[in-house]
Amino acid sequence: MSSIKIYNRSNSMSEGMKGLVGKRMTQKVDFMGEKLTIKKLSVAEVIEIQAQAKALEGNDEAGFGVLRTVIKSSVEGADDLTDEDFQQFAMDDLSKLSTAIMKFSGIGGEQGK
Repeated sequence: MSSIKIYNRSNSMSEGMKGLVGKRMTQKVDFMGEKLTIKKLSVAEVIEIQAQAKALEGNDEAGFGVLRTVIKSSVEGADDLTDEDFQQFAMDDLSKLSTAIMKFSGIGGEQGK
């Protein structure tokens, strides 16, 4: 009788790094007295955000669009927020949240904390 080995593609241990593709690290951060879950931005998301930011240099209103993209890409449940919803938050709170996301994603300052 021959021995047949079954390779389980869903087992990330046997796939090494390839098995981690698409996995997202998360962290809890404070936002307006509440805890939100943020996830690290992927390389593709960072490249998209950098391209948006570069195209909009000097335009503060358009820069707000980049901030929305950062938050919508990272914060659990934020992808459902409308532009009107974003306008109801204090700019300082949104900026602090965006900064926390960027740091956690390895962009700027203290990376990955």
